[in-house]
Amino acid sequence: MTLLDRETSPARIYDERFVPALFAQWGPIVAGEAGIQGGDRVLDVACGTGALTLAAMSRTGPSGAVVGLDANPEMLAVARSKKTAIVWVEGCAEALPFSDADFDAVVSQFGLMFFDDRVAALREMRRVLRPGGRMAVAVCDALTHSPAYDTFAGLLDRLFGKATGDAFRTPFALGDACALETLCHEAGLRDASVVRHNAQVRFKSIGALVSTERACVWTLGGLLDDQQFERLLEESEAALAPFRQADGSVVFDMPALILRATAI
Repeated sequence: MTLLDRETSPARIYDERFVPALFAQWGPIVAGEAGIQGGDRVLDVACGTGALTLAAMSRTGPSGAVVGLDANPEMLAVARSKKTAIVWVEGCAEALPFSDADFDAVVSQFGLMFFDDRVAALREMRRVLRPGGRMAVAVCDALTHSPAYDTFAGLLDRLFGKATGDAFRTPFALGDACALETLCHEAGLRDASVVRHNAQVRFKSIGALVSTERACVWTLGGLLDDQQFERLLEESEAALAPFRQADGSVVFDMPALILRATAI
């Protein structure tokens, strides 16, 4: 980790490293599944630094309105620095600070897995939708469908114990269509369905993948010390070699499941 990494906020690291490698590509996909169109009023729940929120705004046009909500003020500070017409609001998914039937579309990507009460969050998203409004919520598909990350989790098990590997697996906890459908049923969402989309993770190198995890305190950076990361990098060079391209970059599939529902 460089001195710059140590002085940069976790939210900035997320925006500069994780978003281009993983998350930016999903914004247009999720916005499309929600059927966002010109003039819509849209809410992005757990917006982070705004990858999906910006994609939503590109579809609503100047006649629409987009709101991004997140519980983390550091994430919102980075989002606000982008100088857009988006309204950024601090709040939690389980108690949305909006009136009933306030939005034409509600979207969320890669946040549901981390909510304290997933059912309450889905109920809230439904509550703020207007009749006929659309919801699209993306979660990571099963880890076994993302081969490099599956390999990486196994490497963490072997080097540092299963508790560390399981911490890395947390974002993949809802990678099961049946589990999502059960959540929909418990939340009272009717006319709900789950679709699968594929996309690819791209890092400049194996070292870039490991250093990104190292720099972010919300992932392995909060669990492993510098010596452990040096060992992880050394072992990752061999373990992830099958995913290295001719130019040294690392590319692999990371599909997602998208829960879709329409307010009735």
